[in-house]
Amino acid sequence: MTYDLIIRNARILDGSGAAEYTADVAVTDGRIAQIGDLGSASATSDIDAKGLALAPGFIDVHTHDDTNVIRQPEMLPKISQGVTTVVVGNCGISASPVSLKGDPPDPMNLLGEAKDFSYPTFDDYRRAVDAAVPSVNVAALIGHTALRNNHMDRLDRVATPDEINGMREQLRDALENGALGLSTGLAYASAISSTTDEVKSLAEVLNDFGGVYTTHLRTEFDGILDAMDEAFDIGRHAKSPVIVSHLKCAGAGNWGRSVEVIDKIEHAAKGHPAGCDCYPYSASSSTLDLKQVTSDFDILITWSTPHPEMGGKKLADIAAEWNLPLMDAAKKLQPAGAVYYGMDENDVRRILSNQLTMVGSDGLPNDPLPHPRLWGAFPRVLGHYSRDVGLFPLTEAVRKMTGLSADRFGLGDRGRIKVGHWADLVLFDPATIRDTANFKDPIQAADGIEAVWVNGVLSYQHKQLTGQRAGRFLPRSRDLRVGFH
Repeated sequence: MTYDLIIRNARILDGSGAAEYTADVAVTDGRIAQIGDLGSASATSDIDAKGLALAPGFIDVHTHDDTNVIRQPEMLPKISQGVTTVVVGNCGISASPVSLKGDPPDPMNLLGEAKDFSYPTFDDYRRAVDAAVPSVNVAALIGHTALRNNHMDRLDRVATPDEINGMREQLRDALENGALGLSTGLAYASAISSTTDEVKSLAEVLNDFGGVYTTHLRTEFDGILDAMDEAFDIGRHAKSPVIVSHLKCAGAGNWGRSVEVIDKIEHAAKGHPAGCDCYPYSASSSTLDLKQVTSDFDILITWSTPHPEMGGKKLADIAAEWNLPLMDAAKKLQPAGAVYYGMDENDVRRILSNQLTMVGSDGLPNDPLPHPRLWGAFPRVLGHYSRDVGLFPLTEAVRKMTGLSADRFGLGDRGRIKVGHWADLVLFDPATIRDTANFKDPIQAADGIEAVWVNGVLSYQHKQLTGQRAGRFLPRSRDLRVGFH
């Protein structure tokens, strides 16, 4: 027979963490049809990998690409680093189901302007993704803050039983239409007033579908261990797997506590499915949060609605220029975005290297001066942390961004180079792969990504989009109550 595609002489990193091997890979009808020595077999497209690494397409488990996959379906920041699937709806904020009363509340404004929220039901969103045909696959969580926005007159209070019931019904409808689970962003002003019981009541719906619970913890600062306990309590109550989003030890007073944090998550995982994601940088990025304003570390302003001219400047320098205290300057800038240099590199390495940790970018695609993780997170893990620092072998780096991620989020037939699986594939050079995006010049494609296929379609090659887009909406395909592998 003639295959659609054969990639020959590839160094196979299959996504399981197992030892690499050399083989040819054949693809037909978007799926991997054969792996081995394909000798004289023919294909419409025949590529010699020349010993470069072939991995499953990377799964970015922590994104805020909700509206961008529709508005900017080329998705260049992601496909250029080998990402073939994005999980949207993180940190309690999702593009659907959403009905706005005015401007999107902070931090939902990270996803776009009011006009970008046009999906009152999850089915509306799912159909919009498929109509846009993005270059990457899209799987979606439902945001707690988005649900609160739909049912409450204001977000700085506890929800009433009737409001919670309304949220539960919307969550149920979304799960019936393929959503992965529920996400929370309990650290934000729009959700911090919610009680643990409010979240538990919503999370109960997950158990009817085998959905996952992901959380931006109530705090990542001094009270992080208590916040983790709350997350695991919610997961156990709902009989739902728990994923802690962008696990970190934030704030100078918290540096060095990653040993305690890792012990906490490992202990929890012994009795209940639990894991986390992490981005490979010691600086975070979000909206400008007055609770995080400090002189303990640098804060870079990336955008400001009333003062756009201050984008790219440090908050301390702006305060000095305006002759204002730091907090007053921050208030004058709002609404605004910021990068916080609030982590210790040793903590980042300890969390990133743990076997329970997946890789997620947490990139903010609508930020005019985005954190470089938007363009560089996955090549940075492969190049800097695996090859240069030696934090873990290449096979483990790939597992953290493919097979582990597919298992955690119930993305069947993805995340591994295996006969019958979808042909989401990335060909890269382990010797040259590196992130080129940096804080001064963050919009740069990575080096070393040779080619990317999505559902068997060549979508990116030699630092160029091919013009072919083959992404699709991915519904939850597995009951996650069985736990993580």
